[in-house]
Amino acid sequence: MTTKYKLDKPILVTGAAGAIGGVGRNVTEFLLAKGHKVRALVRREDERADVLRRLGAEVVKGDLTNLDSMHRAIEGCGRIYFGMSVSAAYLEATINTAVVARHHGVEAFVNMSQMTVSQMSISESTESPQHKLHWLAEQALSWSGLPVVTVRPTVFFEGFFLVLAGVSVRASDALMLPMGGGKISPISAVDVASAVAAILDDPAPHIGQIYDLTGPESADLDYYARIFSEALGRPIRYRDVPLPAWSEGLRQARFPEHVVSHLSAMVELTRQGRYDRMTDTMRKLTGKPPTNMRDFVKLHAAEFKPREPAHS
Repeated sequence: MTTKYKLDKPILVTGAAGAIGGVGRNVTEFLLAKGHKVRALVRREDERADVLRRLGAEVVKGDLTNLDSMHRAIEGCGRIYFGMSVSAAYLEATINTAVVARHHGVEAFVNMSQMTVSQMSISESTESPQHKLHWLAEQALSWSGLPVVTVRPTVFFEGFFLVLAGVSVRASDALMLPMGGGKISPISAVDVASAVAAILDDPAPHIGQIYDLTGPESADLDYYARIFSEALGRPIRYRDVPLPAWSEGLRQARFPEHVVSHLSAMVELTRQGRYDRMTDTMRKLTGKPPTNMRDFVKLHAAEFKPREPAHS
């Protein structure tokens, strides 16, 4: 029996095996579930690539900054999701992908950007080199003549709360982040992926649009610590840690300097109230409200459990 697909042409999903929040991986799943052919671009052949194949994706190994591999990835595709984790090569990768996409005449190019860009301009940047790369990439895509849709999520639950604060929640029942009293409206990467999949499913009404995506509430870290306490059934407190020490901790954990500067700029902007943003765009795009912090923590409760000490 042959599978009947919605379109003859596959949709290319970059970063399909990615780790940070896993947007590309989830976009792949959602598009397959909607009846699309998906070509999943991965950087290496590993277990994650095998999982994508088992889901039904066509897996292609390639490098976003390499012209030949992007021709192989894009040729024959009608639509593209472009997302890349924080990297000094981000702008090169965006433009490399864009020129090849334009050459092959794609009908939709969904670009994963960042909420911060909405408050940047020709004279306003941030301390993060990555933010500037995102802003420049958006400028270049707007000049490209490509049918672009830009998605700008706020901070991901998965990054700041599961990966970065998860360690201190497990070890000392504390959300240890240098965010001061700043309010933040984090969103789940899974929700962002569902919004991207909704756009790629029927891109025509969205071409040329910019979508700012936030979670369902904007609040400070004391509030989120109370939510953690209720969801996990044990007291979790917020500890506002000094930014220099936190940044140094990231370096000790072997985060690249480009990533450290980006995360440090994000928490500094949070302290300044720059992520105190709310939109109802998620509901408009998907028909569903975004996941709230309580549900997210409950979903990942096992990952926030204190670790048993290893017995010798």
